[in-house]
Amino acid sequence: MSTSRMETDEEPIVQRFNLFHDKPLPSTVERGEWHPDKDLLAMVTEDGKVVLHRLNWDKLWTITPGEKVTSICWRPDGKALAIGLTDGTISLHDAENGKMLRRNKSHSTAIVSLSWAEEGELLSDEPYDMFSYEDRTSRFFPPPPKAPYMPDISLGISGPAEERDGTDQELVNSSRERLNILCSGDKEGIICFSIFGVFPVGKINIGELPISPSKETGTSYTLGDASLFKVTLSKDLRQLIVLCYGTLTEGTPASKHGLYSLLINTSVFQKRHKELYQVALQVSNIEELQDVILNSLKALHKQWSDSMNTFREKFRLLSSLLVDHGLDSNPQDELVNLLCGVPVSDALRQFLENSLSEGGLKRLAKNIDSTGKEMHTIIGDHLQLKYWHLE
Repeated sequence: MSTSRMETDEEPIVQRFNLFHDKPLPSTVERGEWHPDKDLLAMVTEDGKVVLHRLNWDKLWTITPGEKVTSICWRPDGKALAIGLTDGTISLHDAENGKMLRRNKSHSTAIVSLSWAEEGELLSDEPYDMFSYEDRTSRFFPPPPKAPYMPDISLGISGPAEERDGTDQELVNSSRERLNILCSGDKEGIICFSIFGVFPVGKINIGELPISPSKETGTSYTLGDASLFKVTLSKDLRQLIVLCYGTLTEGTPASKHGLYSLLINTSVFQKRHKELYQVALQVSNIEELQDVILNSLKALHKQWSDSMNTFREKFRLLSSLLVDHGLDSNPQDELVNLLCGVPVSDALRQFLENSLSEGGLKRLAKNIDSTGKEMHTIIGDHLQLKYWHLE
């Protein structure tokens, strides 16, 4: 318990901060971040886990990103959590269950700070003007279909297919009602900006940035051996505050090493917010279309591979019989000869009569036919429509 003394004209008053909860945890907490609106605390533990607790210490979920977690921050609406990793990767997770929504590698070294800012007003409520941009895709195309569901098929950058449902798309769409920018900084002084936390829109190297300590002198400095500590993007998107270590030089041997606070002008984000918003929206839509096309192709490959594996399993014995009969042939050639009316070999006749049987042949034909129908459905309902959207 700590105390703080507040001075008044009458007499000193001691304000006491009471301990609300005290709960031991199995691992040391390295960093934490409060939810912007709710009583939720996201914590990073020493053993590499990210844990979400309520104020009463009810644990909601735990995830293990794999790489060491070096920074976290909430999306402004509190529906997603951004996690920075030591390998330069940023992953976005659903606040409800910790499920990964997106994974992007924006940096080559450890991300030491994340800041997510959102423009104040709804973009849809802004008055129309001749320079405004509008997404007209819905005028010409129906809503795109969802990605095909296939067990054990990974969806590229978006996580396992079995984990995706309609709520994921709603969560993504909710983040696009306002222009929001995720700012990430790594330990080498590289700062990246991503609209919606996905679409990269800018990069700054503070080691190459000209620094003016005061407008009066007009002298420009550079920050050598820069090591970033903290980045914060203002809510109006006009300014970026950077705390970093480095050596401030003017191109001479004289230098000053220490902790510096830099104020960087980022008003271009606010001035060009309509253009940035629409470009990022279109690029994000295209990436989603490409994602579904990729997943459709993966589903097609899996369907055909499973069917061929079944075929090989059934006809593995035939290969052995062909070797035993001293024939220089393979199961595929033998079946082609059978279909073409060529007299069959003794090995194939023995296999059909004693091993495969009529029932097994019918089951194999049914499996291949079902595979063909499913592949046709994927092409017609997912792959073809997505291709039309991209055109």
